[in-house]
Amino acid sequence: MAPVPTEVIYDAGQKATSNGDQIAQAIHSFDPKIPSAQDTIASSSQKRYKKCVVVGFGMVGIAFVEKLLKYDLEGGRDEWQVVVIGEEPHLAYNRVGLSTYWEKTSVEELYLNPLEWYSSHAPGKLSYHTSDQVVGIDSVSKHIKTQKGHEIDYDVCVLATGSDAALPPYVSRERFQKIRGAFVYRNISDLEAMLAYSKKRQIKRAAVVGGGLLGLEAAKALLDLETVEQAIIVERNQWVLSRQLDSEGGRMVLDKVRNLGVEVLLQARVRDLIPHCTDRLTGIMLQGAQDGSTPDSPYDLDMIVFAVGIKARDELAKPCSITTDRRGGFVVDHHLQTNIPDVYAVGECASYKGETWGLIAPGVEMADTLSWNLTEGPHHQIRTMTPPDVSTKLKLMGVDVASFGDFFADQGKLSKPLPGTSRRGGDDKSKNIPIEKQVKSMTYRDPFSDVYKKYIFTADGKYLIGGMMVGDVKDFVKLVGVCSKQKLIEKPPAEFIIGAKKEGEEEGDDLDDDAQICSCHNVKKGDVIAQVKKGCHSIGEIKSCTKLGTGCGGCMPLGTSVFNKAMKDAGQEVSNNVCPHFDYSRADLFMIVKFRKLKDFPSVMASAGNKASSLGCDVCRPAVGSILSSLYNDWIMQPKLRQTQDTNDRFLANMQRDGTYSVVPRLPAGEVSPDKLRVLGEVATDFGLYTKITGGQRIDMFGAKKQDLPAIWTRLVDAGFESGHAYGKALRTIKSCVGTTWCRYGVGDSVKFAVELENRYRGIRAPHKFKSAVSGCNRDCAEFHSKDFGVLATPKGWNVVVGGNGGAKPRHAWPLAENVTKHMAVKLIDRFLALYIRSADKLQRTARWIESLPGGIEELKSIIVDDKLGLCEELEKDMQELVGTYHCEWAMVVRDPERQKAFRQFVNTDETQSSVEKVEERGQSRPEYWPTDAAPLKFSVLDVVQTAKWDWRIMCNASDVEPSDEATSSAVVKYGDVQLAIYHVPSKGWFASQQMCPHRRANVLADGLIGEDEAGNPYVSCPLHKRQYNLDPNVEKKGGFCRSDADYQIMTFNCKEEDGKVLVNLPETESLDAILSTSKWMIRKAKEESHILAGGKPGDISPDAPNGSPAMNSGVEIAGIKDEVTAEGKEEENIHQAQIAAGKIQAKQQKASCGDQVDGGKLDW
Repeated sequence: MAPVPTEVIYDAGQKATSNGDQIAQAIHSFDPKIPSAQDTIASSSQKRYKKCVVVGFGMVGIAFVEKLLKYDLEGGRDEWQVVVIGEEPHLAYNRVGLSTYWEKTSVEELYLNPLEWYSSHAPGKLSYHTSDQVVGIDSVSKHIKTQKGHEIDYDVCVLATGSDAALPPYVSRERFQKIRGAFVYRNISDLEAMLAYSKKRQIKRAAVVGGGLLGLEAAKALLDLETVEQAIIVERNQWVLSRQLDSEGGRMVLDKVRNLGVEVLLQARVRDLIPHCTDRLTGIMLQGAQDGSTPDSPYDLDMIVFAVGIKARDELAKPCSITTDRRGGFVVDHHLQTNIPDVYAVGECASYKGETWGLIAPGVEMADTLSWNLTEGPHHQIRTMTPPDVSTKLKLMGVDVASFGDFFADQGKLSKPLPGTSRRGGDDKSKNIPIEKQVKSMTYRDPFSDVYKKYIFTADGKYLIGGMMVGDVKDFVKLVGVCSKQKLIEKPPAEFIIGAKKEGEEEGDDLDDDAQICSCHNVKKGDVIAQVKKGCHSIGEIKSCTKLGTGCGGCMPLGTSVFNKAMKDAGQEVSNNVCPHFDYSRADLFMIVKFRKLKDFPSVMASAGNKASSLGCDVCRPAVGSILSSLYNDWIMQPKLRQTQDTNDRFLANMQRDGTYSVVPRLPAGEVSPDKLRVLGEVATDFGLYTKITGGQRIDMFGAKKQDLPAIWTRLVDAGFESGHAYGKALRTIKSCVGTTWCRYGVGDSVKFAVELENRYRGIRAPHKFKSAVSGCNRDCAEFHSKDFGVLATPKGWNVVVGGNGGAKPRHAWPLAENVTKHMAVKLIDRFLALYIRSADKLQRTARWIESLPGGIEELKSIIVDDKLGLCEELEKDMQELVGTYHCEWAMVVRDPERQKAFRQFVNTDETQSSVEKVEERGQSRPEYWPTDAAPLKFSVLDVVQTAKWDWRIMCNASDVEPSDEATSSAVVKYGDVQLAIYHVPSKGWFASQQMCPHRRANVLADGLIGEDEAGNPYVSCPLHKRQYNLDPNVEKKGGFCRSDADYQIMTFNCKEEDGKVLVNLPETESLDAILSTSKWMIRKAKEESHILAGGKPGDISPDAPNGSPAMNSGVEIAGIKDEVTAEGKEEENIHQAQIAAGKIQAKQQKASCGDQVDGGKLDW
């Protein structure tokens, strides 16, 4: 084995050298010249590090070093240098694994970190000294002295000296050292001494005194020692592990130990050792009965190992004036500091409130607390020492054993009050009831599998108090969490042992076929299944057949799950391709765009689409737009990118049901100053906006007209506001409670962290919107558990959870990491979002994405926490690049007058129109409700009176529509009292249609996405509910027909460009107004709407005017006037000529489905 350097120091290079090499290099490079002034200035400008000297190179000492360096670097400060001093010749090794020492080929196999780890840190960050002992601490000059004469300065000194093995009263330290064959079980040198002694003489019988955790480990070591013929355990109690297990559990372990060939003496007390005249051990004297009925008896032995306890190593206390406890150990306060400033103690050598702990877990907890306080504590919250959790899980002599919580509570032993008593205000009656009467235990014993479990609950079964396990300990971590956090149990206690019934994993599996999954159109689960059986094998076909998802769209996640399950049951392949235009999933398409460096939709279609020149559709266009934004984050208002976006992104605002938009400025963490509040109030007042506080702690202003958006945002940007991205599939909000800023319960500064996170991830687009929250304590006022990612302040740092959401299918987020630094929390969130952006399906929320991963949350943890795939650095880089490209999209619009033109309502006039009447309610105005009994509407050019004169009429300049060979474009013109939508489609030309969608009578069609079907026919998708209308001007080619709902139809018109002008073939304004007038179809209060549709004029209504339909609280949808009219007295040739003039049909008679009485004739409804 290679020798371990006794000292390692670092030079300016990256390589570690031993102290001998360092001295040689120093001699050869010595230059006695006096440093210049520049050298002095350069030296003084070097960073000044704090130095921490750690006394002790054991498990707790190295745990402290690891955590200090980790917090120091993860916190982004890099301010500490560490020096470790150990008296053993070895680096820190696993003392818990000493029982396997004989199986190892070298000591290095027990090392907690390989030798390379110590040299992997930055120069000067970590150095160590082995085979040396600290003999003094000068607290005035702040340096330590070692046995080898080293003097090392410190800013902080941490004592991690551990403990020595204790000896029984009948063996003094001096006598123990004289008797050959007597050993303790503590470190590698103890085992090597046992091995050397056993090789010198035959060891027939070797005994371990003590049947506890340490005793069984020592017995395992003797059992594996080939030179020992018989291993024996001498235990004074009635079973082994009496401090962790009850009699039944202890006896099960006892049986396992004896089956291994170990002899166990129970209720046996050693009175003395029996040495040979040469001080060689020959046996022990066992104590007889106290009543004298049984005399003392000798017991022959060749070797004895004491494992009866430990004693804190506190020898440094006396020369350094450090206070110790009467039972041993450096006395520390709740910050783990001794009575000497800047001198701390952790692990077995520390005595807190008179207690020391010989388990590794409490020592590591102390190391974590102290390292946090030295690094993150001043910037977050200083932690305090609390009595540690002494739950243990070990494999002893091949048997898994665990105990947790108050595992002897049924015997009246409690370390803290029973859960629930403090909530009841300290029930006086319970104080008089014995503890064992206030708890109940549940026991399970399987003699065939050698499994024993006992869990202890409060008498009402609501809280788990503690327990013990033998053989099967897989639930240990879960139960420790439930127990230590005193969680209220929401299932029968028996399920902790026997488990619960498994539920189906597919969403919707537990629904009956008659269960309603779409409330808008009363679509049942069985309807979807039936359509799949009939041959509908795509979501689009299901929508068309059942209208599933064509209302509010909220049923689509459940509906898609039901569809996918039905497809699988029918033996059909379920495709996750983006759409028919791409044979790739969104994740695959993302990687294609990334690695081929594609920058716009045409290049993506040409490179990866099924038809290079295709327009795509209203599914793939926004999906590709999202991918491009997630990769490059270019300004989406550029013409070539803007038309790829869905409506909300195109106008940087959220379209509302009346065609107006909402305005949501960003308020990071919900924080806003009075001055900014005043600006919001003034803007809302001046533009007549309805205001409301959102669920994400922002202020939403509704009812903004499209043409007013630039003026509104100019004032907001001037006041210091930024876009809130409420319109995009991007970060929405990061909620926060007030945390330590104001709250007396606050643990962390949740507001500050939420502001930092929101400013980091603002504007980043993803497959779907994502939300977050930061809570300052576990009361969770910010509701971080229901967010896509959430952060909780704890006394030990920050907990990070992912994949939560509210909505139609709420779910609690999964824990990702606990008690990490703020810096590490950000890294984890970076990785999570970057991986989600690159691998999620289109419009897939984070919860569904995690559920879809093979292995779920555990797989995600292995990728972004454990770095199983080696992607973490790449993911962090991707996110950092995105963060660095942030720009406020509205600020750029405000500075660009040319882009503001895109927000005009009409490109041919400055007039404006509304399509929904406003209603005053609770001091604010809102749009009149949609009719509750809405009937479908169909419009056709055949509705126009036959005598109308059709002609090519100039609507606007072609430049107003911004035609391009790279992207579609659209605009709205006003013709009489009718709003018309003008579209330009690359390689296909010009199209025109009515602007009003017949579904909800909103004038919004020009704001929708343009796509094409499988045959290449263009259509426009209504931005409200995604109904798709064919744009072909010919009725016989189904021009104007709704592709997804045959009950609706719009008028389409021939359109062309001549000499830079856009012309549309239209009848005179009076004829078209009679059918499509905006005033006519405006959604009004019920009484006035009935009056207008019955032939009256807007505003001309008397109190006694007849009602065309029953008065209601909402508007009334009317399919047409109820009296039936016919086309009497009209010559067939006149009808034929009118149709020819309109350019719609040639000779086939079509029946109008919507219209009104006009001068010169009647229409057939």
